[in-house]
Amino acid sequence: MGMRLNPPRKFSNAFLLISSFVIVSLILWNTNSFFRKFKEEERHKMEIWATAQSELLRSSENQELGTLHLKVLQLNTSTPMILVNADNSVKINNLPAVSLQDTALIHRKIAAFENENTPILIAYQGEHLATLYYGNSEVLNKLKYYPIALLLIIFLFGAVIFFFFKTNKVSEQNKLWAGMAKETAHQIGTPLTSLLGWNELLKKQSLNPQITTEIEKDIGRLQTITERFSQIGSTPKLETSDIVAETKSAFEYLRARSSKLVHFTFNSKVDSLPVLLNKSLYHWTIENLVKNGIDAMKGKGEISIEILPSSQYVHILVADSGHGIPRKQFQEIFTPGYTTKKRGWGLGLSLVKRIVEEYHTGKIKVLSSGKDGTVMQLSLRMDQ
Repeated sequence: MGMRLNPPRKFSNAFLLISSFVIVSLILWNTNSFFRKFKEEERHKMEIWATAQSELLRSSENQELGTLHLKVLQLNTSTPMILVNADNSVKINNLPAVSLQDTALIHRKIAAFENENTPILIAYQGEHLATLYYGNSEVLNKLKYYPIALLLIIFLFGAVIFFFFKTNKVSEQNKLWAGMAKETAHQIGTPLTSLLGWNELLKKQSLNPQITTEIEKDIGRLQTITERFSQIGSTPKLETSDIVAETKSAFEYLRARSSKLVHFTFNSKVDSLPVLLNKSLYHWTIENLVKNGIDAMKGKGEISIEILPSSQYVHILVADSGHGIPRKQFQEIFTPGYTTKKRGWGLGLSLVKRIVEEYHTGKIKVLSSGKDGTVMQLSLRMDQ
């Protein structure tokens, strides 16, 4: 049965999500308010500058401009502006990269300033003296991108925390599964030793030799299972093996013990191919993939394995004629605890992924899936 989140955890996740949304909304609202306030203050500053400029234009003939007006005009060293007089003469300020001779650039700047701020008309007693176009100051432009930078920092900080806790959780899960596997191997090992002794006693009796031979096969199978579980959580030993022979061995073992309603097909483009393998774990991988395919077909259909060598990898394709997997579940099926079966722990494919990718530095994925069945691709590096 698949894993389910309990109500308290659902509530805590929802609370964290809502809290994060509220915090981000408050940050954006506060920053936007500050930006608008700063923009209004800059507008007032420019209106004062326009008034001083009006006094300058009005008193240019009699040179009666006061010291205060000159001070106002001189203090503005940050806001970029373009002043267009009534006679169409132009004056620029705080635009070091703009030349008065470059009229095309000046017109583009005027259009850009109009989009940023409403132009200020300078007039005296109804007479139009000039029009002031101004853009946002450097500080205001930086403030405009502040929320984006802040959200990026929050996102990165949240991502670090998320991956930290996820890594810890995965590590704890791995320790749990490894502990359970080793304990299972230990529990099986005790009666297995006893069975070996009993089988030796049976051989000395006047029994049909075929009976003890079959018992030996089952004991050997239990020893293989014990070996597999004992290697979970530790680094298994890899040896150069023939991938074709090992795949066929696992395949034939399942063929002999499966229903006659399942049709098995094995095909390889090569007769042999050396690959670094842990035989026991690799057989377990093939068995899991084949058994999953048989379950998907509900015990009736076609199972095939094909071995395709490439330049660096050998690809093992395990195909079934089952009902298929939805594309959105291509990655989820390898998650520990995920299962679509009514009964099951959802550990089979997660163990397969770990055996292939962590122990054999290979790759595994759903190559294709649809109404005609599913193809799983297992890729292992060739031993060169």
